[in-house]
Amino acid sequence: MRRSAPIAVVALVSAILGASLALVGATTTGLVDGRTSTLYVATSAAGDLGAGRNEPVAANARPLLGNGFDHARIYAARSPGVVTIFAFFDKAGRHAAQGSGFVVSERGYILTSAHVVTDAGDATKTHAARSVFVGFKDGDRVKSQIVGWDTYDDVALLRVAPEAHRLVPVPLGDSSRVEPGAPVAAMGSPFGNEDSIAVGVVSAIHRSIASLTSGYKVVDAIQTDAPITHGNSGGPLFDARGRVVGINAQIRTDTGNAEGVGFAVPINAAQRSMNQLAANGRVVYAYLGVTTENLTPTLARHLGYRVTRGAIIASVKTGSPAAGARLHGASGEETFNGQTVSRGGDVIVAIDGRAVSSADDVVRTVSEKLPGQLAALTILRGGQERVVRVRLGARPDAETNP
Repeated sequence: MRRSAPIAVVALVSAILGASLALVGATTTGLVDGRTSTLYVATSAAGDLGAGRNEPVAANARPLLGNGFDHARIYAARSPGVVTIFAFFDKAGRHAAQGSGFVVSERGYILTSAHVVTDAGDATKTHAARSVFVGFKDGDRVKSQIVGWDTYDDVALLRVAPEAHRLVPVPLGDSSRVEPGAPVAAMGSPFGNEDSIAVGVVSAIHRSIASLTSGYKVVDAIQTDAPITHGNSGGPLFDARGRVVGINAQIRTDTGNAEGVGFAVPINAAQRSMNQLAANGRVVYAYLGVTTENLTPTLARHLGYRVTRGAIIASVKTGSPAAGARLHGASGEETFNGQTVSRGGDVIVAIDGRAVSSADDVVRTVSEKLPGQLAALTILRGGQERVVRVRLGARPDAETNP
């Protein structure tokens, strides 16, 4: 992955979410300490940084035929499109990072992780590497430009000159269709061992994991038992048809070795970030300004709610769109079934008519919206349902202290 750092309970390993938005889950908004924090969503922003406004970045490669999982065939077909990323943060080249990435367009676009090519997560203000190089399967290495990065979803977009090397884009899949038990292949350069493949299955979906590059959590992360280790960051997670369904992001382990639990940022969230970066060089998110907790059937009975599922508003941030709409946060806390729960707050049961059954659902739904758009929140307050319309704002600039 990148610069050496103490091995903690969570060791950095392979690609993002922030998704989703779940990033919020975002590409996209997140959770802090088990709660949903301020909600953001990727959208258009300012100034074209030379990537080419509205320039297509999607790959033209076709999925592999057949329904079986043939990892040798996936490797043969996709490894030319998987690259190694070398990032240097000082002139002497002593402060460096190594990760992975993959080609997504014949125009030279390459996806990787933000933590490979920036110091996001290590500094209050994020700085890009001084120089970044892309290594190809044949051992050739070319210089690349950092188009932009999204610290929420831990996604970065690079670009190389199309004429600098033959480019073999890989096809992007649909992470919303990924199911537990499905076979997957992780490719990249673990511990600097370039052009490697590891196989496994999807262990779980819709996981909320701590972001490596912001104070938010990434929801909708894909959990896999395919070995993901240092240096895999930014590499692709392929499905059985050779389509990218995630960007390998990190591993949770007690030892720093590959026997931990691997996570990937869902490609749908990463694509939202990628498209914004290609068009504008940056990503912005919608903002609601609440923290929420899960309302479960047992807790609902205990608190006397007439609904069994939803998201309890634990707090409302001062000056936020939620505060302007007069949403109510909790009036107190208590311990129930071994956990601290909030009581007295509004319960969000739907957004724009879509049912909300958990805090993560709030994140996912807001992630699909843009700053300035209206969101119709169906809430339960005092035993009565009401609809509150909130005009979403734009995320505050703070990256690590939401």
